[in-house]
Amino acid sequence: MLTSRLLWSTLSLSAALALSACNSSTTDAPDTDADAATTDASAKVIRIATEGAYPPFNYTNSDGSLGGFDVEVAQALCDQMQAKCDIVAQDWDGIIPGLLAKKYDAVVAGMSITPERQEKVDFTEPYFTNTMVWLAPTDSKFDPNNVADVKLGGQRSTTPGAYLQDNYEGKNGTIVQLYDSYDNAYLDLKSDRSDAVLAEKVSAVEWLKDNREGFAIVGDEIDNDDKIAIAVRKGDPLKDEFNQALTQIRDNGKLAELEQANFGQ
Repeated sequence: MLTSRLLWSTLSLSAALALSACNSSTTDAPDTDADAATTDASAKVIRIATEGAYPPFNYTNSDGSLGGFDVEVAQALCDQMQAKCDIVAQDWDGIIPGLLAKKYDAVVAGMSITPERQEKVDFTEPYFTNTMVWLAPTDSKFDPNNVADVKLGGQRSTTPGAYLQDNYEGKNGTIVQLYDSYDNAYLDLKSDRSDAVLAEKVSAVEWLKDNREGFAIVGDEIDNDDKIAIAVRKGDPLKDEFNQALTQIRDNGKLAELEQANFGQ
């Protein structure tokens, strides 16, 4: 009987020690999923606005998601900065007021650096350089070198829009019509409610993909030193963070890769 009790005690002690070892191993093992979740949850979130109506720079897909060069550049920068991108759509006319009202932290929306905008916001280094072109019907008599008695279209609050107002509005019987989006400017061009549209070359080429029959780029490109950059609030250190990340994606070839994917040649 004593031998049986000693054997039972020994077996019980061994089992207890084994169970203790198992529990200790389970407790001490790192919870990689929990660590990853904690790291992800603590990542810096950068809220970015884009227009969502300016292809191929930015557009809204049929499912409501945002796409385009600006969106992909923003995502690449956030990856480089080890931050999470929260990209939202904002109408163009309200995009700078929304930034100043702190609805988001930055604007990545094909926005040109202009003196008027620099009075309100800070800009990063440019991430793209653009030129302007004229779009007109192929059977049109519109001559960019002799503009008179015509209706010219463009988008409001853009570099081409300002160029139209400064150089053509009210001159030689010319009427300038500015719209809230290029889509509406192109719509009036197709409906013969304007004779030509002045737009950024990339936007014009994108539109022509589906409208080559009956429309074309006419005249020479206009190089107005149009630099496109990211806008942030005055004095925001986020500007320097973006600049550092821009240098990195330019040096590692990512920016050129995104340009090729969105603009081709």
